Amino acid sequence: MKKLFFSGLSAVLLFLAASQQASAHHSFAAAYKMDAPISITGKIVNVRLTNPHSYFFLDVENEQGEIERWSFEAGTPSGMIRGGYTPQQFQEGDTVTINGFRARDGSTNGMLTLLITADGKEWGMFGPRER
Repeated sequence: MKKLFFSGLSAVLLFLAASQQASAHHSFAAAYKMDAPISITGKIVNVRLTNPHSYFFLDVENEQGEIERWSFEAGTPSGMIRGGYTPQQFQEGDTVTINGFRARDGSTNGMLTLLITADGKEWGMFGPRER
């Protein structure tokens, strides 16, 4: 009887642990307004290659002439590196345009779908795009 109880308890605990892990990863559609694309031009402040997703931070001048800090979520660091991205690709102060989707909460956060450098080179969520 004890063995059956502990087997059942173990199964329940494993199920709860697995379901908690699965719910931790979010859907892009839940976090971003996928029906309202945006295009933002600014200067790179920082590029962060950390799991689970990379981030591009930009200083952007708003309509009032004030600087706002935007952050754009991109692909996984390993996916970006496999796609040809290197950390030296973008430097602080580089002007870029990012196309993507704004966060549902209206903040200055977004999801990157396309990054365009001043010389016209295009980068997707996981690396360079060929024309």
